[in-house]
Amino acid sequence: MGELIFVGLGLFDEGDISLKGLEAVRRADHVYIELYTSLMGGLSIRRFERSIGRDVTLISRRVLEDEDGEPILEKAERGRVVLLVPGDPLIATTHVDLRIKAEKRGIETRIIHGASILSAAIGLSGLQNYRFGKSVTIPFPYEGYISETPYDVIKENKARELHTLCFLDIKAEEEKYMTINEGLRILLNLEEKRREGVLTGKSLAVGIARAGSKDVRVKASYVWELLQYDFGSAPHTLIIPSERLHFMEAEALINLAGAPEEVRGMVG
Repeated sequence: MGELIFVGLGLFDEGDISLKGLEAVRRADHVYIELYTSLMGGLSIRRFERSIGRDVTLISRRVLEDEDGEPILEKAERGRVVLLVPGDPLIATTHVDLRIKAEKRGIETRIIHGASILSAAIGLSGLQNYRFGKSVTIPFPYEGYISETPYDVIKENKARELHTLCFLDIKAEEEKYMTINEGLRILLNLEEKRREGVLTGKSLAVGIARAGSKDVRVKASYVWELLQYDFGSAPHTLIIPSERLHFMEAEALINLAGAPEEVRGMVG
């Protein structure tokens, strides 16, 4: 019986992989890596290959989704296969689907977790994790169409006095990664259309760039100010806080993320 091991790479570069993950890679018969579900800004496959002394095969979205991961499953039926995944392995539904397919074919599966942007972004923001509601992805507009789902999710969370973690869309094949600035402009366009006061230029937001790197940048301020702030290179993540903050959240935003002193007025 074969084995398929999903190994989380962590947030930024190949140095984020765990010791358990490295052991699994070195003992595997075949090692694959996918890099389309998230951007790891400091990762070098060649450098990683030199450090582990073996080849790593880059796998595309087409193979995992359109071909149902068949090349990986075929190898896993006859040996030990590792699939390296940015962040934590099962955050993306693609990987959950592949694991289900493997189990149905009698392939043993195992998970070796890695750091996730879910916990990293929340921790870096200084906001309390139990006060986050449903997360959402802000997608790139497609042929003029702008999805209103992000606006609805933020609206629902704010009604429950909860924060919203917004993932920003990526198109890895085109090397196109949404910035905090672009995400905010999309939300403002939706506000102009809906006019429900969910997010305006005076709303508080938190931008996080390159979590997990030495050059991580965290900035909390009003939307109009963040639109003029240079967060640098991708990947970026956006948080829209609740209209009410715990006093510790306000202190964290001011002291750790450079938020204006006025956010103390949001404590309640």
